[in-house]
Amino acid sequence: MIPEKAAGASRGSARRAYATLVASLALGALCAGASTLAVAQAQSAADKNAPGPIVLPAVVVVGTTPLLGIGTPLAKVPANVQTVNAQDIATQHRETLTDFFAANLPGVSVTDAQGNPFQMNLDYRGFTASPVLGTPQGLSVFVDGVRVNEPFGDVVNWDLIPAGAIDKIQLIPGSNPVYGLNTLGGAIAITTKNGRTSPGGDIDLSGGSWGRKSAQFEQGGTFGPHVDYYANANITNDNGWADHNASRVRQAFGKLRYTDDDTTLSISGGGADNQLYGSQTIPRSFLDDPKQAYTFPDLNRNSVGYLTLSGDHFFNDNVELSGNAYYRHLRNENMSSNNNTDYGSVDAGGNVDTLQGTNVDSIVTTDSFGASLQLTLLGKLGGMGSQLVAGVAADFANSRYVSSSQDAAFTPERATVGIGDFVQQTDAKTRNANYGIYLNETLAISPQWTLTLSGRYDWASARIADESGMQPLLDGYHTFSRFNPAVGLNWNPLPAVTVYATYNEGMRAPTAIELACADPAAPCSLPNDFVADPALQPVVSKTFEAGARGRVGAQTTWSAAAFSTTLSNDIEFVSAAGRTQGYFQNVGKTRRQGVELAGHTAFGPVGLSLNYSYVDATYRSTWTEQSPANASADAHGVITVRPGDHVPGIPAHAVKLRLDYAATAQWSIGTNVTWRSGVYAQGNENNQDANGKIAGYVLVDLDTRYRVTKRLEVYANVTNLFDKRYASFGVLGRNFFNGPGHTFDGANPVNEPFVGPGAPRGFWVGLHYAWD
Repeated sequence: MIPEKAAGASRGSARRAYATLVASLALGALCAGASTLAVAQAQSAADKNAPGPIVLPAVVVVGTTPLLGIGTPLAKVPANVQTVNAQDIATQHRETLTDFFAANLPGVSVTDAQGNPFQMNLDYRGFTASPVLGTPQGLSVFVDGVRVNEPFGDVVNWDLIPAGAIDKIQLIPGSNPVYGLNTLGGAIAITTKNGRTSPGGDIDLSGGSWGRKSAQFEQGGTFGPHVDYYANANITNDNGWADHNASRVRQAFGKLRYTDDDTTLSISGGGADNQLYGSQTIPRSFLDDPKQAYTFPDLNRNSVGYLTLSGDHFFNDNVELSGNAYYRHLRNENMSSNNNTDYGSVDAGGNVDTLQGTNVDSIVTTDSFGASLQLTLLGKLGGMGSQLVAGVAADFANSRYVSSSQDAAFTPERATVGIGDFVQQTDAKTRNANYGIYLNETLAISPQWTLTLSGRYDWASARIADESGMQPLLDGYHTFSRFNPAVGLNWNPLPAVTVYATYNEGMRAPTAIELACADPAAPCSLPNDFVADPALQPVVSKTFEAGARGRVGAQTTWSAAAFSTTLSNDIEFVSAAGRTQGYFQNVGKTRRQGVELAGHTAFGPVGLSLNYSYVDATYRSTWTEQSPANASADAHGVITVRPGDHVPGIPAHAVKLRLDYAATAQWSIGTNVTWRSGVYAQGNENNQDANGKIAGYVLVDLDTRYRVTKRLEVYANVTNLFDKRYASFGVLGRNFFNGPGHTFDGANPVNEPFVGPGAPRGFWVGLHYAWD
């Protein structure tokens, strides 16, 4: 998680050691990652000027561990690492970080299950980082070395990450064990800006479609030779393109650092306070008006405050020590409206259930804290250049989960009206403790060959306690542990070509929310209540990857990778009655395998990036579940999932094109074209429902920038240029609103797919003013 550096760019006495390391480990490391977009785009505009001195490209150094450290030259990293710089994000002016990923990075897609742009599920190679409780998570996310997968459910709240303060993002694929728990399909390492590398300030104002208004401010600088500072704040108000999906986002971040020849110490902190309404998925029959919500209101309130202390110190030319410590407080409140799927049923006493719906209020509060320490040793091992990294990490969290339910009826507009008071359903406390110890050895066998060996031992515990006195079955204590190894080999036959192969393993421990809803005899309605906690097995991933990357001339980069990740004891939320109740269970093996191809080139003022990804995600074991809305279900509503059936929600094919044109020295134009193939809907895990697939789509976005003066820039964006109607997510369900004008008719529910519609065409303009 270290920024790019030119060889020899380290501080003080360590500068000589770093230059020596690069010389011994990085012969041939002149290739840049194919996903490094903005550098080549800037070069394409500069090519129009008179030729200047020949400048060799910098050696690209990427992080190979969660903590800041010396890093490893990209040519010696056995993985298809993708890098995004701050300028890449700023150039396109996209509303959210997940939207940028989906439009630009190979293997990445997003799905909209919540109906809010700040609450997207991000998928990479078929693995998810989602803000939705109960979603099986497969990606780990770090900000400045701190894991931001929230301990309660491992969810990732993308709206809490200050995109404007990001200096660099690295997407590390595979089950790299060094990144610890939850790294099944990859890790996302985010580094924030500082005042020394991001001096000066700017203000950015924008507005446009759906009443969206945004203001962002940042300022960085130095106090004398050793102290620098950075601050960033963002305010966004958005009425939403749909009837009930408005957003209010408030973010702030700050950092203060001390640096000298051998030492860096920093303290950073921030917070966010966001209100995000969602329009949920809607029945396919509602698509005559895709703006309408199925039921409402649905509100997600996220607030967070965090503080991080970090530092690193070079004791001499060969020894570096780095570490961090953090505290994080999160409060999440979710208020949701739901129809009663048991409407019309008859209980043992002959009573008919006539309740139309419910309102559910659930609150999660979490205090998490932890620390990490990492030692880097440079030297020789058996006459070979060696970089040994050893680290330890400890993370703790105390969470409280309270949920309450209120009976409700629906208005003709499908809004819920509460009946009576809220009644508490669950009051539980959880405590998580995770410990890890890891090693990573990089050996320069020869100038052309590099061997990487790494491994990590993780021990995780989850304690669950019932605080209400009414659910003693919640009480439980679970521990999980495993050693996960990795090995990689790099070959640099030419200075601008790297070939690699790797094998690695990872683990995901079951979360408290999964452990507390794992009893087939007592299904629950997540995230609404807990019921019991029989044991689940941890998920284990095993990944093979092989690939190559390189550079052709000064303007062209390319990469190709093939991968296969097999999960053992994968965990699924298995429906027990309809799609609203169920339980988590281990379902055996699943597999994600595929290829990634990417390239960038420039022709004078034109920059072109093109990538393709293929992901074949399948179940490899047989299991059964309730899915009564699936047309192929038996008389009891049961479907059988067999080896070879495709995992829902994961597109097999995706093509992404980015085109930049520097029309003049002041004016540039860009476009993104994204094609994504169709996906199976949830509930169609057996792939047998004829209506249980969501069609693919093509989206075209435009952006343009004009530099009025050295300090002032105006810009404009158009998303979904051709106003394409599409959906990114689907689930089979029962539609209870079949009366006139889609009003409640619980006696005649209809089985049909529910979809998450995408936003129509949108247009925004903005102004960016910068100062030194």
